[in-house]
Amino acid sequence: MNHMQAHMPATAASAGLDTITYAVGRSALGAILVARSPIGVCAILIGSDANALEQDLADRFPGSVLLEDEAGLHDDLAAIARFIETPGAGLDLPLDMRHGTPFQQRVWEALRTIPCGATVTYTALARRFGMPDGARAVATACAANAIALGIPCHRVLRADGSLSGYRWGIERKRALLEKEATI
Repeated sequence: MNHMQAHMPATAASAGLDTITYAVGRSALGAILVARSPIGVCAILIGSDANALEQDLADRFPGSVLLEDEAGLHDDLAAIARFIETPGAGLDLPLDMRHGTPFQQRVWEALRTIPCGATVTYTALARRFGMPDGARAVATACAANAIALGIPCHRVLRADGSLSGYRWGIERKRALLEKEATI
């Protein structure tokens, strides 16, 4: 390293910070925010207020540089909005699921195997992991999911088949399941 380089300010990349691009759009479920790391989609957030979604993203990725890129993520936003309207078409986006514990990542992988139009209970999912009393741990992993729709935690129900809490709102969960049931 020469003398000039030693005094240059560090860039985000050289400082080891991930750069995440994001964009906010509209869908039948309200505002949607999609965010991408260099690996893939790392967040799909749903809500009523774009500013709240941007704050949620910042809270989830505190060590990252966040850059708004509406043009670059236009296709992702369109694909997500299309999936909400026509879930049978699927949502084929590369995902970055590194931002979770090993257990959360295992749960999220299992969620991705639930076909559109199907549901599973927290208890049944916990049993898949050899945890007959692990429904609460599975529910906690579902709640930590930042990639709504891409990791379909909306397809998980209580043991009695009723809808339980959904990070993005119980009415959104109901609407998603009703749409998927018509496939």
